[in-house]
Amino acid sequence: MSTLLVSSKGQIVLPAELRRRLGMGAGARIEVLEESDGLKLRVVRSVATADMTAMAGMVKAPARGVPRRLEDFDPASLLTRSQRSKA
Repeated sequence: MSTLLVSSKGQIVLPAELRRRLGMGAGARIEVLEESDGLKLRVVRSVATADMTAMAGMVKAPARGVPRRLEDFDPASLLTRSQRSKA
């Protein structure tokens, strides 16, 4: 645990070792949460921009065959259909 000083401008400085472990560089964002027993600091991680090749395979191919309807996923419809096929 570290003890920090608040400057006359209301600023605090996090120790270099802590910033290194948390992967924080200049301009890093920290969320301050007020809790009943004090403050909680949380590093805000930004979503990194990715190039299109990194996203290859993330989009599903178009469905083949008969399109599915909402009724195809309704439990009551499935039960009724199952009972009809047994009769």
